[in-house]
Amino acid sequence: MLIRSKAPLRLGLAGGGTDISSYYNLHGGYILNATIDMYAYCTIEPTDDNSITFIAADIEKQEAYPSSPCIEIHRDLKLHTGVYNSIVKKFNNNRALSFRMTTYSDAPAGSGLGSSSTMVVAIIKAYVEWLNLPLGEYDIAALSYEIERSDLQLAGGKQDQYAATFGGFNFMEFYQDEKVIVNPLRLKRWIRNELENSLVLYYTGVSRESSNIIRQQIENTKNNNVKSIESMHEIKKQAIKMKESLLMGDFKSFSQCLTDGWNAKKNAAEGISNPFINELMDYILANGAEAGKISGAGGGGFIMCFCDPCKRMTLIRALKKRDGVVMTPSFTELGTQAWTIYNN
Repeated sequence: MLIRSKAPLRLGLAGGGTDISSYYNLHGGYILNATIDMYAYCTIEPTDDNSITFIAADIEKQEAYPSSPCIEIHRDLKLHTGVYNSIVKKFNNNRALSFRMTTYSDAPAGSGLGSSSTMVVAIIKAYVEWLNLPLGEYDIAALSYEIERSDLQLAGGKQDQYAATFGGFNFMEFYQDEKVIVNPLRLKRWIRNELENSLVLYYTGVSRESSNIIRQQIENTKNNNVKSIESMHEIKKQAIKMKESLLMGDFKSFSQCLTDGWNAKKNAAEGISNPFINELMDYILANGAEAGKISGAGGGGFIMCFCDPCKRMTLIRALKKRDGVVMTPSFTELGTQAWTIYNN
């Protein structure tokens, strides 16, 4: 028997950073995002040899352990080991499991597409399928957040877990006491098609440690840094405006929201932008793009470019002259999925 799962990566369209607890607990956070046809994958093969093997195929890491109710958190496989410990403790009466797990992702860690949180969601979904756990979408997303932020003490926001779990276009609201509301957007098909045809993703080749930037944002909020907090307020305002622009199919307004949101984001913390990113943004705008922003915390990863579809190929050709990777993503409607294969 094989249990497989996958969860979609996301594009953060607007509101990024307001999903950090130090901000939303005081002011409330709004996020607009959409999942794309890039995924994190997980396969579980139950075994009867009283061992646990984790294989992260994309980063070429593998570790094996004797079956135990709690295993040591491994530096390179902290997501795998952290999820296992939580599942066994909360849902398996501290009874050890025996299995072989293989994972991989379509995007590297530090890409800005929420790859780490998406991997956690995919792994949890595989356990849900295998152990028949009574967990719905909100439960899976909340558990993923708890494992990353509380159990593993990884700094970060809250949107990625909910995007990967629910899928599609969502306007998300975050409040104190861990209250989360996911509002699916019912976009007209032509609006979705137009946006899809207007986007180009460019991977800078620079993977970054988002937690460093996020920790600074957390400190800025705790220390009541006026410049940082005002920029977060502006980012949140742009999320509301962009949602309205999308629902109405007003792409001129969408483009302006993207620009205004990026300009505000750069003031939220040091390191979000840098001379390399600034030069790249200027290059993108000079070669057909109307607007652009870093997807995720900043500092590197993927840049999302918005352009007139008629100028898309001009932009793609220009970007291919540089060292990064050019992609044209498609949007997905479904969140995390799992299925079981029974061997004959």
